Amino acid sequence: MKTGMLAIALAAFTLTTPALAVEKVKLTMSSSHNTIVPWVTALKSHVIANSNKRLEAMGSKYRIEWTEAFGGVLYNFKDTLEAVQQGISDMGWVGALWEPAKMPMQNLMYAVPFSTSDVEVAVEIMNELNDTIPAMMNEWTKHNLKFLGATVSDTYHLFTKFPVKKLSDLKGRKLVGATALGPWLKGTGAVFVTGGLPTFYTQLQTGVAEGTVIIPNGAFSFKLHEVAKQITLVDLGSPTIGGFAVNMDTWKRLPADVQKVLGKLGREYSSVHARDVKTGYKKSLDKMAKAGATITTLPAAERQKWVDLLPNLAKDWVKANEAKGLPAREAIKKFMAAARKRGEKPLRDWDKGL
Repeated sequence: MKTGMLAIALAAFTLTTPALAVEKVKLTMSSSHNTIVPWVTALKSHVIANSNKRLEAMGSKYRIEWTEAFGGVLYNFKDTLEAVQQGISDMGWVGALWEPAKMPMQNLMYAVPFSTSDVEVAVEIMNELNDTIPAMMNEWTKHNLKFLGATVSDTYHLFTKFPVKKLSDLKGRKLVGATALGPWLKGTGAVFVTGGLPTFYTQLQTGVAEGTVIIPNGAFSFKLHEVAKQITLVDLGSPTIGGFAVNMDTWKRLPADVQKVLGKLGREYSSVHARDVKTGYKKSLDKMAKAGATITTLPAAERQKWVDLLPNLAKDWVKANEAKGLPAREAIKKFMAAARKRGEKPLRDWDKGL
């Protein structure tokens, strides 16, 4: 009897209690690249896909109404920072690799090539450095950005129109790559041409470049193996390339619930997309081989010759950035120590003598 009365009472309460009113928060997520590359895929498959589920699970009255603007709908690869900074988009992937002047500290891994090819280690260290070195986080905040998580690429190799069996085969050859990669070719005799992943195919097809320093995930996504069929595995390293960031004005107006959910998803995104990068790396190479690309490996001696011929990139980077008042020496030392602590074996001790 008591049980029946309780059920009736609960039913009556349910009928007379108004449902929690849902408030929608409209947000735009964007990228210069499309969702075929892992660091954009995870923005959709993890951040967007899980945001409202998390809000509902925590009992929040808020739900996000997403507008997706991937694939350069709002801006191209050169404007990823400015687009989010100025509020053209509320949030998205910011490519620090094209911003060596505005975000030099975010590009520190380009000063230490041949140090790590473990993408999960790379994002873990970069998130740690951003969390513990104020000058690094300041590169985001001073550009009106709220940093949520680092992004990484798979390791870099050569995609060329000509075979590469030894380092000297690169002499005089025009190789296209992101701005931050230019120093990696010093000492090789190659001529560096600046570009972005979305432009590489045309640059290779038209002869502006004869090859590229690129990652397999990106190369396969943009079908670069069609115009540069010779793939030489060099394993230059897996540097972080930027991060997932939110326009700071947008961030400040977000309800606390939404901030909490996006903050957690943003850091998870780092790990999720890194795992996707790792999985996609092998699949991309396999698919390109099946499509007719020729894959060879640069001999270990030639690889060692490459890293030995490079100028002291870390020392030069430290000198240039300390002149700007940045703790570059601290950042390099912390990075190298963190990499070794995680079992990495850099091919060159970039922190030696700093």
